Amino acid sequence: MMENSNLKEQKYIRAKKRVKAIKGFYVHLVVYIVVNVFLIITKSFSNGEWDNFWQWQTYNTAIFWGIGILFHAFNVFGMSFILGADWEERKIKEMMDRDKRDLWE
Repeated sequence: MMENSNLKEQKYIRAKKRVKAIKGFYVHLVVYIVVNVFLIITKSFSNGEWDNFWQWQTYNTAIFWGIGILFHAFNVFGMSFILGADWEERKIKEMMDRDKRDLWE
């Protein structure tokens, strides 16, 4: 009975850490969007006109910080962020089915 309680507590702690990591990612994403919208508008309209809108200097912060956001997403969500949650299991089953089919042909 004590083991079951300990296991539940460990699961709760892991879930709490996971939720905190997801929340941290979303806070990072919101800050990224707000700050970069402000920077792009400010840099684009710095001369009183929208002359700088299509220049590299306007977007370099957003691009490099965006790369950091992608790494943060991979850290929090793993490959399931792109491939789906059960991609690994589907791929393993596919490979096993292929091996089984090749064995009998």
